[in-house]
Amino acid sequence: MNDPKGPVLIDIEEDAPHVPVTEVEAVPDPVPQGDAMQSIAALAARPPNRLARWFWRSFAAVALFVLSVAAWDFVTNLIIRSPILGGIAFTLIGLFLLVCLALMIREWAALLRLSRIDSLRAAAEAARSANEMPAAKRVVKQLRSLYGAREDLRWGLAKLDEREIEQLDADALLDLAEHALMEPLDAVAEREVEIAARRVATATALIPIALADVVAALTANIAMIRRIAEIYGGRGGTLGSWRLTRAVFAHLVATGAVAVGDDLIGSIAGGGLLSKVSRRFGEGLINGALTARVGLAAMEVCRPLPFDARSKPSVSGTIARALTGLFDTKGNAP
Repeated sequence: MNDPKGPVLIDIEEDAPHVPVTEVEAVPDPVPQGDAMQSIAALAARPPNRLARWFWRSFAAVALFVLSVAAWDFVTNLIIRSPILGGIAFTLIGLFLLVCLALMIREWAALLRLSRIDSLRAAAEAARSANEMPAAKRVVKQLRSLYGAREDLRWGLAKLDEREIEQLDADALLDLAEHALMEPLDAVAEREVEIAARRVATATALIPIALADVVAALTANIAMIRRIAEIYGGRGGTLGSWRLTRAVFAHLVATGAVAVGDDLIGSIAGGGLLSKVSRRFGEGLINGALTARVGLAAMEVCRPLPFDARSKPSVSGTIARALTGLFDTKGNAP
């Protein structure tokens, strides 16, 4: 008889089945995909809906008509009750309409200036492909008109005036214009791209709210594209900035440049760097890298001369300069 106070012994049958113990594999964290920039790209590159566009146009027309009639009735009734108050209301409404008209003229001028730069780039491409010296001289003349009042290009314009007579063909003349005028502007535009990429990376890493990082990235990208357009001589109106933003993102989506799975950004997303940091910092790096790509594409869209004599800025070099020091190179968060 076993001692009730002693240990209890349990006999195990030899033919009992053996249940193997399996190790539970750890599920790796998903690779950051740059959700903020992917959302912005999907929004900006979405093709316009013609029915929705006509709906908003008709809605704006009806709303403007109703407001106009209401304002007219308000002013006329007020003049009947009190001519002095009616005159003040009429003056204020007139000033408001003048401001609206000035804003419309400004937006129209901005769109015309962007169209002028597009036409200038197309003319430069045609002159280079046909090797027509008169066409190249017309392009250089338009560049002088575009940048004649720029103090930061005074040296480049003087160099262009001094050496233009030495050029014997269209390619040489356009190359001279690109080196003299575009080189300093490219340097300023690249710095703007680096600043915007760093800002987006920091905002994405530090803002925990889901939609707030999208808003921050969208604001930074639109401001960057607008600033790049101003650097190359464009006018960054509201409609013009949105038009440029759509054009840049449509180009990037068409070429697959906002995809994370390519060699460059994929190595950042899946390499050892992001395996040691949190997902938020990983998202910040990817969104910053994608912002750098958007900025370089904006340089191509806003530049009045295509990249021929000068090489396009390196995407990897721009990303490295923009994100160096933002996070520790060994993968530790700051």
